[in-house]
Amino acid sequence: MMRTQLARSRRDPVRALLGDGVEIRPARADDEERIRRFLAGLSPRTQTLRFFTGVHRPSASLVRSLLAMDERRDVLLAVHGEAVVGHAMSFKGGQADVEIALVVADEWQGRGVGSRLARRLLRRASVAGARTLGMDVLGDNRMVLSMVRRAWPEATMKASAGAVEVTATVDP
Repeated sequence: MMRTQLARSRRDPVRALLGDGVEIRPARADDEERIRRFLAGLSPRTQTLRFFTGVHRPSASLVRSLLAMDERRDVLLAVHGEAVVGHAMSFKGGQADVEIALVVADEWQGRGVGSRLARRLLRRASVAGARTLGMDVLGDNRMVLSMVRRAWPEATMKASAGAVEVTATVDP
């Protein structure tokens, strides 16, 4: 297990505007149409890397599930203007304290949006008591596996049926 030290913050602002004009904020009920457009705009490869299948026409139930927040689920969006450019969610349960998943619009990949979403999501989960994180990554998702190796060099990675199960320990 790896131990990751997250930067401590005096506060976790609800809204944070990043230098590239991208705002990271919690999802809201009025984000349904933005999420639908975001999902539909993802390339088939990006859809598959995130959902392990294509999402040609996002269903209303998928959109609602990606926005659902409660005591077990947290959802953050990266927004540029009115457009969603990234989505990150965590949920309590599974083999780790918190499981995370995220996806970034094709044209925003490689710019650090995914890393910032992950850090913010994990900071919020840590404040809520999470000490271990888990995620499933397709084996050919080199960009995310590389990010995991940089962020959590001692994370355990177990290959299983074409996916990699990632587990790491998160310090408060």
